[in-house]
Amino acid sequence: MSARPNPGLASADLMLIKRMIPHRYPFLMIDKVISMERGKCAIGIKNVTVNEPYFQGHFPDEPVVPGVTIIESMAQTAAVLVNYTLDMIDMDISIYLLGVNKARFRKKVVPGDVLELHVEVLRGGGKVWRLQCRGQVDDTTVAQAEIIATWELNAADD
Repeated sequence: MSARPNPGLASADLMLIKRMIPHRYPFLMIDKVISMERGKCAIGIKNVTVNEPYFQGHFPDEPVVPGVTIIESMAQTAAVLVNYTLDMIDMDISIYLLGVNKARFRKKVVPGDVLELHVEVLRGGGKVWRLQCRGQVDDTTVAQAEIIATWELNAADD
């Protein structure tokens, strides 16, 4: 069974995501976040279409989402959760990937799949965050990794 939004938790559509992280097409890798709980967890969604630019070369005759793209989708979902937890929407904050541990890819992700990105905070609240991430398609784990990230508030231009 696929994840369902929890009406008691926050969510973020594409417009809100763009207010929380600086990524833009073609590098914005999530379409929405269906639930978030401050400092705890989030579920992001990536609708995989055949129009993704990376499919031109990976692979034209058998399109498969690159593993690094799945990791980036997890990291962007994590960044939205960090921003939401820190209450920094509309602030000029950058969230940077520091590390990826224990990455595993279990099944191909292809056009037509809905990739659910489950993110759970292992350690957070300060400058360095550690998050457990899992990608799922139709209740099957397709990828997992531990993401380490940091953030900084960018200085305003004078």
